[in-house]
Amino acid sequence: MFEKEYDVIVVGGGHAGAEATAAAANMGSRTLLVTMNLQNIGQMSCNPAMGGIAKGQIVREIDALGGYSGIITDKSAIQFKMLNKSKGPAMWSPRAQNDRMRFAEEWRLALESTPNADFYQEMVSGLLVENNKVVGVRTSLGVDIRAKAVVLTNGTFLNGLIHIGEKQFGGGRAGEKAATGITEQLVDFGFDSGRMKTGTPP
Repeated sequence: MFEKEYDVIVVGGGHAGAEATAAAANMGSRTLLVTMNLQNIGQMSCNPAMGGIAKGQIVREIDALGGYSGIITDKSAIQFKMLNKSKGPAMWSPRAQNDRMRFAEEWRLALESTPNADFYQEMVSGLLVENNKVVGVRTSLGVDIRAKAVVLTNGTFLNGLIHIGEKQFGGGRAGEKAATGITEQLVDFGFDSGRMKTGTPP
């Protein structure tokens, strides 16, 4: 069973959340990763690739700082390719295509073997705030978990909206529900909320 107070709570189990959990735990903080589905930690998108012009740079920087993304990528890679070789060296970009299931499995194994990291499966519906300071999270079942710091890595799940043709419905990914509650609370605190669209091919 998880504790009721942590040094760091990370909300969301995608790539950013997995890296944040690893970083905090490896620095000695008692860390809790809260995600809606523990089976989907480190889930890759429909295009299972790590790298590209921007992401390749980020992965190398994470690797230099002791993060796991590059290691997980190497363990689950199917193909490595240097993109944009027809252009100048400034545009060359390493990219790996990965086995989606192995990638997520390797992430979960890496995090489960990281000391100081705990896991909890539930939706975070709000932040606990006292004296204008975030002191923890509240889950959809009403469980309060306190922490010295909360890291939000909810990605496309915060009030996520899926468009298919002329139809629209809530969701973070196909077949997965959106996370609600946090966005409304952040707006009440004075943050702006916007939406960026991604395009998924058939």
